[in-house]
Parts: sequence; structure tokens; C-alpha cells
Amino acid sequence: MWPRKRDEALIRALYEEHGLAILAYATRLLGGDRAAAEDVLQETLIRAWKHARSLSDTEGSVRAWMFTVARNVVTDRHRAAAARPAEVAESAGTVPVERDHAQRVVDSMVAIEALETLPPEHRDVLVELYFRGRTVTEAAEALGIPSGTVKSRSHYALRTLRDWLGGNRVSLKGVTG
Repeated sequence: MWPRKRDEALIRALYEEHGLAILAYATRLLGGDRAAAEDVLQETLIRAWKHARSLSDTEGSVRAWMFTVARNVVTDRHRAAAARPAEVAESAGTVPVERDHAQRVVDSMVAIEALETLPPEHRDVLVELYFRGRTVTEAAEALGIPSGTVKSRSHYALRTLRDWLGGNRVSLKGVTG
């Protein structure tokens, strides 16, 4: 317990003696960014705490060591920022990122699997109405069946898909429209 209290006392003393000077130095290096300079001061004090034993044994000035550490922390921050891509603020000129397309792929796969559970005559009606965008009359003409049959098959097909997608895997194999 004794070394911890001694380290805390050392850090307090370093902060009181050199904190304002390191803060001013870091603020100048960071172009006036006070918040970033406070982060640099904190990191400098953390490094001093980690190297408390070597600080007391160093030749030269503790203040010079702390200024060197602060400069190195600022340099590290600049290098880290340069290694990352630049952040771009969203504006009218920048297009917002679209949703991840993975969900659309999964939805498509589920829809295809669900359509495959339908009898061919029901699936054909849905393909004409929803994928080809035809009206009931146009779908009836394309399939060669009455409009009423298109309506009933689409009703039963959609009901089956709704049940299937809801977790009730109901099949219409025996139902005709």
C-alpha cells in the first residue's frame, strides 16, 4: 500500500508543479484545442505514474522528461489521425450511406423459399401480379384463366405466404382456386 500512496503523491506533485506548463505547451502544439491538450496532459501524467521509479532515477530534469512525453503523445495523435480516413460531415452534397444490403439479400432468399412452397398455379399468379406488375385482367389473359380465378389464387397464395413467413409452414398443395 505504501508505494501506491507514494506514487499518488508524486503524480499530484508533478501536476501541481508542471501541469499548467504542459497544458499550455500541448495546447500550442494542438493549435489551440484545449480538450485535446487536457487529454495529452492526462496521458503524460499516466506515463509518469507508470514510470515513477525511473523518474526519480533519471538524469536531467523531470520537467524536460514530461515535455518530451507530451510532445511524443501529440506526435502519436497526429500519426493516428493521419492513418485513419478523413471524417466527412453529412451535408446536402454528400449522399447518406444506404442500409446494409445484406438484409435485402436475406429477405429475397426467404421470399424465394416461400414462393417455392406454393403450388405452381398460385406461384404463377403472384409472379404475374407482383413481379411483372400486371393487373388482374392482364394476368388472366397471360395465364389463360378467368379473372376470378386470378383473384382467388392470389388470395390463397398470399394467405399461405403470410402463414409461412409467420412461422406456420402451411402448404396449399391440396387447395385449388
